[in-house]
Amino acid sequence: MNDLASAAVPGRPPRAVPAVRAALRRAAPALAAFATVRLLGLVVLAVWSAADGKDWHTLLTARWDALWYTRVAEQGYGYTVQLPTGEVHSNLAFFPLLPWLERGLSALSPLSAADAGMVVSWLASLAAAWALYATGERLHGHRAGVALAALWAAVPVGIVQSMAYSESLFTALAAWSLYAVLTGRWVWAGVLASLAGLTRPVGAAVVAAVWLTAAVTLWRQRSGGTGVRAALRARPGLLPGVLLAPLGWCGFFLWVGARQGSFTGYLDVQGDWGNGFDGGLAFGAFVWRQLSGPAFAAGLGLLAGVGLLVWLYLRGVRQGQPLPLAVYCGAVLLLALTAKGYFGSKPRLMLPAYPLLLPLAAGLARWRPVRAWVVVGLVAAGSAAYGAFWLNGSGPP
Repeated sequence: MNDLASAAVPGRPPRAVPAVRAALRRAAPALAAFATVRLLGLVVLAVWSAADGKDWHTLLTARWDALWYTRVAEQGYGYTVQLPTGEVHSNLAFFPLLPWLERGLSALSPLSAADAGMVVSWLASLAAAWALYATGERLHGHRAGVALAALWAAVPVGIVQSMAYSESLFTALAAWSLYAVLTGRWVWAGVLASLAGLTRPVGAAVVAAVWLTAAVTLWRQRSGGTGVRAALRARPGLLPGVLLAPLGWCGFFLWVGARQGSFTGYLDVQGDWGNGFDGGLAFGAFVWRQLSGPAFAAGLGLLAGVGLLVWLYLRGVRQGQPLPLAVYCGAVLLLALTAKGYFGSKPRLMLPAYPLLLPLAAGLARWRPVRAWVVVGLVAAGSAAYGAFWLNGSGPP
């Protein structure tokens, strides 16, 4: 009664506001750790770029895919580039949520669309770190949540989190959607999954996690002797969440198809970029060429990296990782490893697969704090150096 009375008094904040503030206070160490790791990466990038005669700001906002997102924000869809080989690259390959946010923020502020994209990415990466902390805390405790946020910031391609790319935005939406599933907030899960589906093609992985978890939830309810209708009444938000989840991804896919005059229009656009899914045949052939040529060591490194990813995934499953995380992470890995195209982008495509880091975060949480933070610091330093080297070299497409 006291809580209800307090919530009803004019001028007092709703009950949700203190809860959010308390959650933010708990997450503050994780956000601080995440921001420190990313700041280190930016400082090293700035110093490295200056020594190499390049501008760190340009590397973050005005190269590769960032240029395509900016063009969508400023000019809309319809821009194409014809390569000397005859291939046509269309900006219809890029999902619209990040360009929409770039356009809106640049209209409301003095920021250019490119700088707005970088700001969105920075803020979204903090939101993602908060979601990762909340997930790690729920599953393994406070220290594991902090470690998970720090480890995600310190992955080798963590610099992408600070670029005007869509990975940070997508990871934030996906992670909060899955956290909503874990806590039974199905409508929020569906809304956030739909927004994730407007951000990147891999939004389908979030939809799969929401749908399969909902199906298993209803099946378990029925196996307990309860009918489907009764199960849905017991979880009134489940059906709306399930219906909302695919709207973003399906909506853009169908819109591109209608614009191209073909149901497979989006797949055709991706095919013109040399992208698509072939079950991993192209990637396997690429690895074999490394192993059978002078780049034998690089091929071994690739095999070891893929083996580590698979081991981390299976380790998480054996440790009882909740179904939505296991489904989502497995789908992200599967889509990344079975896609053809530029193979240098695969590490970036797997950046949203944060559940892979949960076993490592849980392990670090059991170590003495000094030892754990020394390890995180060393990994962060390596990530900062690699990110600066990467962006000043080939960089991500």
